[in-house]
Amino acid sequence: MKNRFQFWKGIVWMVLILSHPLFAQKLDEQRMQRDMVVAQNVLSTLIKQQFDQQRMFFPLEITANYQPGYGVTFYLPADFTTPISFAIGGMDINNMTWDNIGPMDAPEPPGLGYTYSYSTDREGNEIDRAERDRGQSVNTIKLAGKAKQGKKLDMDSVRDAYNLKVVEAAKMFLVDYGDMITQLQPDEKIIVANQGDQPRVWVNQYFNTPQRTHLSVEVTKSDLTNYKQGKLSRDQVLAKVKVVNTQSIEAAEPDFELLSSIFNSLYRIDLSKTYFTEDKIYFERLKDYGVVYYMQMYSGIEIDYRRFALPTLGLEDVDLATRNKKVAELYPKFEKEMKENILDYGRTLKSLKDDENLIFQIKLTRCNGCGIPTTLECTVKGSVLKDFNVGKIDKNAALAKMSIKKGSNQ
Repeated sequence: MKNRFQFWKGIVWMVLILSHPLFAQKLDEQRMQRDMVVAQNVLSTLIKQQFDQQRMFFPLEITANYQPGYGVTFYLPADFTTPISFAIGGMDINNMTWDNIGPMDAPEPPGLGYTYSYSTDREGNEIDRAERDRGQSVNTIKLAGKAKQGKKLDMDSVRDAYNLKVVEAAKMFLVDYGDMITQLQPDEKIIVANQGDQPRVWVNQYFNTPQRTHLSVEVTKSDLTNYKQGKLSRDQVLAKVKVVNTQSIEAAEPDFELLSSIFNSLYRIDLSKTYFTEDKIYFERLKDYGVVYYMQMYSGIEIDYRRFALPTLGLEDVDLATRNKKVAELYPKFEKEMKENILDYGRTLKSLKDDENLIFQIKLTRCNGCGIPTTLECTVKGSVLKDFNVGKIDKNAALAKMSIKKGSNQ
């Protein structure tokens, strides 16, 4: 009798829990999008206020994405993806001055006829390049003007000063305004990160910039709730904000280059059975944090107006609707295979420390209306790779320890 009572008591509690508004109410996607847009504007304003003596001549574009079970990530542009993000008029940073550099007064690259341009790849994705041909007719933006005379900028100091201000603005945003994201679950996070695209090649060539940095500032919804309810002081909640601020370094270990080569081979157009890549897989070694690999995936080749070839499927001439259907069908297989490949080949990274991360940031093939994510990010700890390599855990256990973040659906 007692066991039967306990059984029915458990059933009643389950019904009550599942009928609770937090469980029964479906996520209001329009409300989530509205909250994120408002929060983006707040974050942008707080960052700009950190530079109140300066003027921005490149827009500070912030994007946001919500992933159920994980939280909301606000993405800042990667540092030094524009020539100079902030112009510092007459302001002294670490004894280095910037003498009235105007909006289009970026130093012209050495030599004649250099322009900055962008065009599109076979699937319509924008690609950047430094173009020597002044007569090139593709969406060209001239880097006009010459460098004004003045003291040489210490780019490391500029970068570090910029990052410190961004971190302070991000912490203020999370603690004071993070609760504007109203539908987050207690264990979900709010994150501010600068994990934008990899640095454009021309920036490093012409401006002699330092290695770029990895910034991540995050807090959980439950900590914000406790703060708002008076259960945590401001100092206590600030102490719970997790901050990662590290810089990329020159990777001397050959195993990082080897892994890049392996994935280049796995996803060659003639070997892959899902999506493929035609670009060299770029990677960054981050000090005391790990290594990030960047991949751009494609699914087909546009052979004529709205006619496509899908080489990994052996299809040579399909219409757009068929192409999109096939691309959407391939995504689950691609994700599953990618995660397994990261485990199988990631364990070749002998120099990755136990507490460091192996991260793959993947831009997925464009497929409007297909419902597949725009991006996929896979993260696994070095300790997990080592345990899997020596047989302490099996593949399923290792996969369960891999963190997955997906961009907004296309």
